[in-house]
Amino acid sequence: MKNSFQDLKPEELLAKREDLKKKYFDLRFQMVVGHVENPLQKRNLRRQIARIETLIGQKCKKATDGQKA
Repeated sequence: MKNSFQDLKPEELLAKREDLKKKYFDLRFQMVVGHVENPLQKRNLRRQIARIETLIGQKCKKATDGQKA
């Protein structure tokens, strides 16, 4: 799962990030209500979102560096 985001385009990464953020929000709500089967899923979602954020930043930096050169 760690490297599955590497080959995505920036637009796909943005869409995936929004999807994961929605899942994370729903999971947080379910945790408050108390209907969560796997509490580690919250940590995994947070880490996936962070990986995507990093890739978005890297790809944006590459795009701007390429335009300057």
